[in-house]
Amino acid sequence: MRGFGLDELHSKIPELKHPAVALLAALIPIVTFSAATLLLGTLDRLRPGWTLASQIAVMALAFLTIAPFFWRHETYTKRWGDKAYRNAFALHVLTGLPVIFAVIVHIAFMPDERVISGGWELPAGVAAWYFCLTGAVLDLRAILTFGFDNLSMLYVYYPQEGRLVNSKIYAVIRHPVYSALIRIGWALALWRGTWASLAFGLFMPLGLTLWLRLAEERELVQRFGESYADHRRRVPAFFPRLGSLGLFWKFLLTGN
Repeated sequence: MRGFGLDELHSKIPELKHPAVALLAALIPIVTFSAATLLLGTLDRLRPGWTLASQIAVMALAFLTIAPFFWRHETYTKRWGDKAYRNAFALHVLTGLPVIFAVIVHIAFMPDERVISGGWELPAGVAAWYFCLTGAVLDLRAILTFGFDNLSMLYVYYPQEGRLVNSKIYAVIRHPVYSALIRIGWALALWRGTWASLAFGLFMPLGLTLWLRLAEERELVQRFGESYADHRRRVPAFFPRLGSLGLFWKFLLTGN
């Protein structure tokens, strides 16, 4: 897997080979995740009845932080040249993506009345474990299959160097990483079992669809043209159709 795409990433950001720079790159998301978690917890204590609104607002803030990475990549390329990807990724993705992770983790702590109880706890628990395990395996398979260069969106800034990922999962779902996040979010929502957590779980696919339309897939359509637009029409974003479940499970079990 060519170092899981790390060689390609290091070729564009050679500074990452230096331990001090790599440590700083790791500290930025850690600090951002911690700050977002503290913010969500503080909002819960101050306005527990607003937890769902707070969750959606912080998620929207995260996406607005990441969006210029896509929307302004031509401007950044003209301004920073070869450093455009490095600077834009540090400025927008390293600070925005950890907030999304903090929001997903916060699902397990959202205050509200618990509605899953009694006879519903067992089936909800079974469903939660299913979503958790399939989400975790799907996420791991995505890393091993697509590499860190693709997952860190390197080719938004270097489209001519993008490599073809020969995986049948793209014939099943368009965005396996987002599918994994939704599944993990649903698992946490079912374990928490409150109105707020369940409502946010239902909101996640809608919010991610809006994000894809406004940012990521808009860039992909610009890069690949009608071929990607046709792919978007044919293949669902997050969940396989019934006829594709066999291919989906084959990818989970074998990575092919």
